[in-house]
Formats: sequence, structure tokens, C-alpha cells
Amino acid sequence: MIARLLVKPFGSVWLLKKRCFSKNIVIEKVSKLLYGLYQYENNSSIAWNSVFKSEPCFPHGMKSIFVSGGAQIGHNCVIFQQVTIGSITLKDARGKGAPILGDNVYIGSGAKIIGAVKIGDNVRIGANAVVYKDVPNNSVVISGEQKIITKDETLDNRFYSYHGKWVYYERGNFYTVTDKSIIDSLSNSQSATSS
Repeated sequence: MIARLLVKPFGSVWLLKKRCFSKNIVIEKVSKLLYGLYQYENNSSIAWNSVFKSEPCFPHGMKSIFVSGGAQIGHNCVIFQQVTIGSITLKDARGKGAPILGDNVYIGSGAKIIGAVKIGDNVRIGANAVVYKDVPNNSVVISGEQKIITKDETLDNRFYSYHGKWVYYERGNFYTVTDKSIIDSLSNSQSATSS
């Protein structure tokens, strides 16, 4: 709670994270301190030197999420709780390094992405899946033994939510869904789960 109040003057935790790269040593140190406190309060560790092309979507908040330094995350990434995007730093290990994720990657709760793997664009990683091999574009990774199912069509991995109207998350903002077929599909699935 205290960290949230301290971060508020910066606009968001993501704007504060950008200040961790300041050329002004005082701003850099204060930013890293506040950013670390915010992570601690959320039981998360998203390294200040991890790279996000745009602000990701955390549908359940930034709780219990680990992203190692050097990890690179593309635009419109959806990350659920208890996800690890971690490096391998053992000197004799295969796959040394940090993961690189493409754009529009959807990561289910509890998933683990470990080592210098490359995750393509429009990939879905199932809850509790463990990913330790590269994954091509437009693929789905299911939990258990890493099994990859490649799709011919581009997967729509946007996070949709109902806020009086259907919206989707993209590059740090929610936008109104205007495609009638998507609205109908979402509305039909919502009425099926509420009956």
C-alpha cells in the first residue's frame, strides 16, 4: 500500500521503471529503490533491466510474477499470476540466457518460461506449462510435456473484458471492441457461463 502511494506521483510503476535507466545517479537510485519496494509489496520480481516493448496486461494484478533481468517481452503480452520468465545462468548449462517473447503472447497462470528460448508472435502458453524450447509463431503450448500445436491462422491473444461494453487491452490501454462478430462471440460465451 505504501509503495503504491509512493509510485503514484510517477504516473505508474512502468513510468517509474523507465526512470531506473536515468543518467542522473540520484534519480536512478531513488527510482530503483521505489521500484524494488513496489515489487516487494506485490510479492513479485520484475527486474528493472527487463525489457517490455509496451506495458503488459496483468488480468489478476502484478502478483507473484517473476521476470528476470535481460528478458525481452513484446507488445500486448498478457501475463497471469504466478508466471516465471526466468534466465539460466549456470556456466555449463545449455540454454543459457533469458527468454525473448514476441508480440501478442498470452501466458496462463503458473507457466514457466526458462532459458534463452524464443517465443514467437501470437503464442498461447497454457496454465502451468513449462517452456524450455523455442516456440514458433501462432502456436499453443499445453501443460505437461512441452507439446506445441502450430496453427495456420493468426491467433487473437488480446485480453477481452466487459466494462459495460466489451473492451480489449493493447499497449497499455483498453479499447472498445467494434467488430460485431467478436462482440457476438464474447456475449454468447458470457451468457453461456452465467446460465
